[in-house]
Amino acid sequence: MNYMNDMLEFNEIIQKLKEYTRTGKARDRFEQLAPIRDERELNERLRDTSEAKILLEKVGNPPISSVEDIFKITENAKRGDLLSIDELEKIELFAVACMRFKKYLKRSEDYGLNLSGYGNGMYDLDFLKEEISKCIRNKRVDDYASKELKEIRKKLEQISSNIRLKLENLLKSKKECFSDSFISNRNGHFTLPVKKEHKLTISGSVIDMSSSGATYFIEPTAVAKLKEEYENKQIEESNEERKILYILSSFVGDLAEEISLNLEYIEELDYIFAKGKLSMDMNGVAPTINTNQYIELVNGRHPLLKRENCVPLNIKLGNLVQGIVITGPNTGGKTVALKTVGLLSVMANCGLHVPCESASICMNSNVLCDIGDNQSISENLSTFSAHIKNIIEIIKRIDKDSLVFMDELGSGTDPSEGMGIAIAILEELRKSGCLFIVTTHYPEVKEYAEKTDGIMNARMAFDKESLRPLYRLEVGVSGESCALYIAKQLGMPRNMLLRAYEETYQSKEVGRAHRTPTNHIEKEILEDGIELEKEASKDSEIKIVKYEEKKPVNSRASRFEVGDSVVVYPQKKVGIVFEKADSKGYIGVQIQKKKEYVIHKRVQLKASAKDLYPEDYNMSIIFDSVETRKTRRVMEKRHEEGREIHYDAVKKKGIR
Repeated sequence: MNYMNDMLEFNEIIQKLKEYTRTGKARDRFEQLAPIRDERELNERLRDTSEAKILLEKVGNPPISSVEDIFKITENAKRGDLLSIDELEKIELFAVACMRFKKYLKRSEDYGLNLSGYGNGMYDLDFLKEEISKCIRNKRVDDYASKELKEIRKKLEQISSNIRLKLENLLKSKKECFSDSFISNRNGHFTLPVKKEHKLTISGSVIDMSSSGATYFIEPTAVAKLKEEYENKQIEESNEERKILYILSSFVGDLAEEISLNLEYIEELDYIFAKGKLSMDMNGVAPTINTNQYIELVNGRHPLLKRENCVPLNIKLGNLVQGIVITGPNTGGKTVALKTVGLLSVMANCGLHVPCESASICMNSNVLCDIGDNQSISENLSTFSAHIKNIIEIIKRIDKDSLVFMDELGSGTDPSEGMGIAIAILEELRKSGCLFIVTTHYPEVKEYAEKTDGIMNARMAFDKESLRPLYRLEVGVSGESCALYIAKQLGMPRNMLLRAYEETYQSKEVGRAHRTPTNHIEKEILEDGIELEKEASKDSEIKIVKYEEKKPVNSRASRFEVGDSVVVYPQKKVGIVFEKADSKGYIGVQIQKKKEYVIHKRVQLKASAKDLYPEDYNMSIIFDSVETRKTRRVMEKRHEEGREIHYDAVKKKGIR
């Protein structure tokens, strides 16, 4: 079940982020956006978002232009392909964009921002930009791209001028033979419009004729030789243009690694600045992240509601308050309150800012929801059945680090049984140790919350005079559905109100508290009960990785992943990363079956692991011997005395 996207409408946030991007890679990353479970990484992502927002406010939008096809063009150039003029102009524009981006990020140094490191890591492509702009202008190879091309085109102009001069002289000397006094180009031939009756007077080749047949377009014999010379020069021109394009293509191929690295930087920055733009759009702030199961929102707003129509939400959850039970009338904002807390928690855990004055939000192993009407015709599920099916899945997956939201708890069935189910669910949530917020109309659930440690009542404020919900959450007090009061205000007859009151309150003790089983099946359920076994799932195994103070890894070094194909300089040997960078920036690289540690400055990415290997690929096939892999498989199945795996020690080389 995709709780975040479907029930909390996180997909709407993802769509907003994609609209701020300019590159396809950034849009693809947002499609996969999910909560981060490593505290250090999460704080780094939030820092990036904060710094992007600062730069946007201080300097303005970054000069990110479209980079579509850049990677493909670069790969073609590496293979030795001839790039077209259009492709070379795209590379030129990319080089210009890199230059502008470096200048833009240079401004971040004035504000002490770490984003300046991206600019320092980008390569200078000014040489490539100058060479392309010198040779290509206005969608064609420029006359001054080479001395030879300039001479060829000069000669072409001379020949063309001579042809026209000869034709113009012929037009003047034999005016009576021509239907018009102009020179036309027909199928690449210089022709004159000769009258039908004079077609034998003008010596030459008939190239075309008018639709009426009264005019023949003839290429005179006098210019045929010049035309042949002109065509030969055109071939020379084409060959010289191709030569120039090959030279420019080779420049692109030689700088393919630098272009690819710059492209990665721009795509990463596009991703970061999209998060900053979202923060600016919703007036967001960076939340404080904790691993102590504590949430506090000060004047929080739902990011998808208009700011002027949104009543701020203030809530504290955690410490002594494990769960909150919200009550109040329908349309009072209970569901909006649930979705606001849930959506802001997910956003914060994804490294996004949240629309609040301030916020402290905990990391969660799971965010689990049962919100809305999950009725399914295709699966033959009623509203109640759909809710129960969803809740059973939630109970299977919860742990102490989970965050759970349930709307209209126990609704959709007999009120007495629904109330009992609601309390049973709350008790299960309480025992799990998770944080939870639920909404309900049952007074018995309010009573349960009031007398149970760790659970607190809350209500959505309601103006009884105007019958208007105030959408303000008041924690510490329980609310009423106000159904009878609203019915009275809207004109329900007194006798009907009295009967409703009697049925609701005066017969409560008999009708509900002392209700006995009415059939054999109910008795069995009450006597035996049903013990729900928790099923193992991938999500239940997710654990939060708490941050341990370590010396920060160099930002460039941290980009290398296990399995990446890299080039080690100055020897230019190709190897595979078997261990990520340590705090000193040393990366484990296997070169020709020999493992060693190399400082990140000597390492250049050749191809990333995700492009080389399928998902969940067993890297031990690359780094371990067949004997080691066999031994590991045996040890995973059973214990055998004396069976061990020995690893060769690898020395770290401190070469800069």
